[in-house]
Amino acid sequence: MSTVLVFAGCGGAKAPASDSASANSGALRVALLTPGAVSDQAWNGGAFAGLNAIRDSLGARVSHIQTKTPAEFDENFRLYGEQGYSLVFGHGFEYQDAAERVAPSFPKTQYVTTSGTRTGANLGGLEFAFEDGAYLAGIIAGSTTRTGTIGAIGGQEIPPVRRSFFAFQQGARSVNPSVKVITSYVGNWDDASAAREQALAQISRGADVIFQNADAAGLGIFQAARESKDVRVFGANSNQNAVAPEVVLGSVVIDLPRALLIVGREVQAGTYTPRVISLGTAANVVRLELNPALRSTIPTQTLLAVDSVTKRFVAGTFTAPVPPATATTP
Repeated sequence: MSTVLVFAGCGGAKAPASDSASANSGALRVALLTPGAVSDQAWNGGAFAGLNAIRDSLGARVSHIQTKTPAEFDENFRLYGEQGYSLVFGHGFEYQDAAERVAPSFPKTQYVTTSGTRTGANLGGLEFAFEDGAYLAGIIAGSTTRTGTIGAIGGQEIPPVRRSFFAFQQGARSVNPSVKVITSYVGNWDDASAAREQALAQISRGADVIFQNADAAGLGIFQAARESKDVRVFGANSNQNAVAPEVVLGSVVIDLPRALLIVGREVQAGTYTPRVISLGTAANVVRLELNPALRSTIPTQTLLAVDSVTKRFVAGTFTAPVPPATATTP
């Protein structure tokens, strides 16, 4: 059974969640479920930073649980509903089914899934245009590859990851139409050793720039690049430039603290309406942050192209391409 810890809004003292209903009951209480460890320096760590931002900015009582199986999605959504939490985030596309099942039983709790698109009376989603940054990374990859082959490695093949890989490919081909893109999936988000082997396999096939979206497993991809000659990678979800500064060209960042605070503030003010909130480059939530240590290795013309497309994203005059199966009909 899961262990739940609540972090008080002031001072960070820990108390069992079961005791929290009687303590500071008038305060905003916000919970977060993550599918992986918040030490991943990526997707989960960014969400945990967002939870702490809600605690620090809004004076909320917060709680976090790392779920390990789908059964725990339902179990912990129900646990927080029973304890009267104001807002519960399920951090990932995979939480949508459980949130949809549980939310109707706890109408006073708002459930929000990140990378989620389903809505209900007390169910909303936060959708990120990660493909914006992936497209920009593709421009750099297509411009800087020496072999004409680049790679993309994901944790699991879920729609948000597929969209980002498609955008990466299209960004690369916008500047290098003949570039070859190798795509593979680890099968999970945690196995750094398996991700390293995937990366080494792509490198053996000629990939010299790799875009990854693999959470903790991505650390193995960085290691593979370190072990290889003249291979560069991109960080994902959080700014991972400092994780392996000698090989990371830049990171496609989702500013999860900014995103989660948008919902937290509305819930606290009583103005939140369940819906899908879509956030991308124009909202300064998704951005490509280049690694200063390797910026000089990117041609000036490429940097100008990235800047130009970024401005078009912000102006709303350009949208990153998505796979035909997920494209919407005008």
